[in-house]
Amino acid sequence: MGKRTITAKPREAVLAHRDKLKNLREILFANVVMAGEIPAPTGFERRITRFLSDRFTECGLDNISLDQAGNVAGVLSGKTGGRNLLVAAHVDKIWAETADHTVSVGVGRMSGRGLADNSLGAAVLATLPLILAELEIELDSNLILLGTTRSFGRGNLRGMRFFLENSESEIHSALCLEGIDLGRLSFSSLGMARGEITVEQSSPLDEGSEGGNPSGVVAVLSELVSAMLQINQRESPATRILIGSIEAGSGYSVPPRSGLVRFEIRSLDAGRVARIEREIVALVESFSGRAGISSRIEMIAHRQPGDLGSKHPLVREARETLEALGIESRVEPSVSELASLLEKRIPSLTLGVTRGENRHSPQESIYLDPIFDGLAQLVSVLQFMDTGDFSF
Repeated sequence: MGKRTITAKPREAVLAHRDKLKNLREILFANVVMAGEIPAPTGFERRITRFLSDRFTECGLDNISLDQAGNVAGVLSGKTGGRNLLVAAHVDKIWAETADHTVSVGVGRMSGRGLADNSLGAAVLATLPLILAELEIELDSNLILLGTTRSFGRGNLRGMRFFLENSESEIHSALCLEGIDLGRLSFSSLGMARGEITVEQSSPLDEGSEGGNPSGVVAVLSELVSAMLQINQRESPATRILIGSIEAGSGYSVPPRSGLVRFEIRSLDAGRVARIEREIVALVESFSGRAGISSRIEMIAHRQPGDLGSKHPLVREARETLEALGIESRVEPSVSELASLLEKRIPSLTLGVTRGENRHSPQESIYLDPIFDGLAQLVSVLQFMDTGDFSF
């Protein structure tokens, strides 16, 4: 009986918050569209950070700043200000500035490049002060809102890393926002090594000549990727090698003389990541010994594994909030900004805001109604973070 009494009030509160937040539907969706239609490739996020800075100014935040890494931050001062909570969303997208960023609004959904990753996260960050005001919630802690840059690819989380290394404010706990997927509960980070392999043919070989090579570097790329997939099969499931892209050629009739493979190694075991990285480096070097072929590898990003632990109070609160909303939680390790926070031993989670489809495709889409479930979860977890200091 006592247990039901304890859980009934939080359930009622989180459902009431979800319903009341629908009053902000118009302004929230307008922020999503505006954030979605701003190109923000990694390293060129100035327009989207200006958008956030303008919204922070309109909301009356304190200490609005743009740092040397391009991050934008604003502070919603708390009643006592004895502690600092962080809510962050990366603002860069995988798409080039020249790509079409038009957002299409349909019945119950929006579609457009980068909406799920991570225009929605940026829009929620821009709207969060209004969300708390609508619910008449004033935190005791200072709330730092941070739009981070240079998350993807060669960016290597430079934005978040710069902020954590240079911030004058001690961060007591943090949340990272991703557009999708609602129910995602990330409290651990994977060890990761990200690299690019370049293969080049030193001189053109005529198809009709003796020893000619009608496939250019395609055969070499195929053999290389096949060898990497064999390593993946051997090491799976504890460790995975993800082949993100293979590029070669520009037409139908000309054999490509160069090619590129992008890949990641992921594991909870940092030693495994390092060992497989060395194995792939040796593999690439072996291809350079072939006549007419040069190959090289460049490792562009690394992550250290971290784990807050499934029994941490912050994890438990997030899971129970999802249960109150009738949403099944899904534990997913992360390689994004959460990794930098856990490396600094800051109790942190990554949460998804809504459901969506076709991530990282031109038809990327988000569903609108579930957003309010995601916002209710965010507010509930923030209120819990405001109640005390959590050890790692």
